[in-house]
Amino acid sequence: MPTITELSELSGEYVLDTERTRIGFIGKHSVGPQVRGEFEEFEGSAHLDGDTPSKSGIQLTLRSQSLQTRNRMRDDPLRAKFLDAANHPVITFTSTEVEHVDGSRFRVTGDLTLRGTTRPLTLDVETTGGENDAQGRLRVGFRGSVTINRKDWGATANAVDTLIVSSKVTVEFEVAAVRQP
Repeated sequence: MPTITELSELSGEYVLDTERTRIGFIGKHSVGPQVRGEFEEFEGSAHLDGDTPSKSGIQLTLRSQSLQTRNRMRDDPLRAKFLDAANHPVITFTSTEVEHVDGSRFRVTGDLTLRGTTRPLTLDVETTGGENDAQGRLRVGFRGSVTINRKDWGATANAVDTLIVSSKVTVEFEVAAVRQP
């Protein structure tokens, strides 16, 4: 499988390969280690323009109820109280600007909607390369992270939650996308 390194070769319409993509988070807890989790249900698409990256764009939708930290006693309150999943079943990110920083690094700005609140967010993103898979489809990878203040989106449970759960949450992602015919 030949590796593709030129941005111009990556142009096209893509969908996320959900089996090879991880969208996770890390939160600090006052007692014990950091809490790591991920979203298990999501979908996304991208338009990549390798010649003019500023014409690129992405759309991502996460299912709030799919949040998973592998601890039911923690997951149920996170979904119900912090994310209010019953009233806000999805979290979305839609890019508004893509800037090529250098080489394989990009800055993607967009609107993050969480709990019905939409605020701008800028992600530092790096391509991890592209290659043709065994079926001849082009796959491209991206990774990055961003730290958000969950309170900016109203993701709080009660007045006490700040004492035990940090308001800063780091969102990490490793994405695989497949170019569509």
